[in-house]
Amino acid sequence: MGRTKKVGSAGRFGVRYGRTTRKKIADIEALYKGRHKCLNCKKISVKRTSYGIWECNKCNVKFAGKAYSLN
Repeated sequence: MGRTKKVGSAGRFGVRYGRTTRKKIADIEALYKGRHKCLNCKKISVKRTSYGIWECNKCNVKFAGKAYSLN
C-alpha cells in the first residue's frame, strides 16, 4: 500500500476516475478528517463525529456546522 504517500486518502482509487477528481476528493477528505479549532476552548481538538456534528475532545462540547467544515 505504498501508493498513498503523495495522493493521501485518494490513493485507494488507484488510476481510476482521473487526476482532478481524485485531487478534489483528497482535498475534501483532508478538510473534514483533520482537526479544527474549538469555538469554546480555542484549542485545535475538534473532530467530526457525523454529518454536520463536530465535537471537541478537550471540553466535550458539540457543535452543529457544515458537513465538511466547521464554519
